[in-house]
Amino acid sequence: MPQSLSKLYVHLIFSTKCREPLLVSSVRGHLYAYLATVLKNQDCPAIRIGGTLDHVHGLFRLSKNLALAQVVEEAKTSSSKWLKTQDGALQSFHWQNGYGGFSVSPAEVDSVAAYIEGQEEHHRVVSFQEEYRKFLQEYGVGYDERYVWD
Repeated sequence: MPQSLSKLYVHLIFSTKCREPLLVSSVRGHLYAYLATVLKNQDCPAIRIGGTLDHVHGLFRLSKNLALAQVVEEAKTSSSKWLKTQDGALQSFHWQNGYGGFSVSPAEVDSVAAYIEGQEEHHRVVSFQEEYRKFLQEYGVGYDERYVWD
């Protein structure tokens, strides 16, 4: 086959270091737009980006030319540097070391996008840790609780 074709959707989740509630509403919208631009520049168009004070969800189409780890590294490194310039309170900002990346069926893209859109409401009753553990369990990802959080 002379042409490489793919359409892979990824639901990406990562949090602030130690789940610090640093992503205040005044910076979140700008952060989401920034992350969308970083993804677009990697040929990974964002479908929806959202989150809360301590974490981010992104739904995007993965480039056929990049590994997920490369895309995440660029998104987190670039946005961390950018966040540090936005507010004096963010000068020591860091993302957690890891991330969760979950495949999304094309048939589920709209429902995942709606889920991301509803993060504020969702996290009034469910903590980030509970939510993340649920994703790991639903996707059958083995993990050691000692190494999931930083």
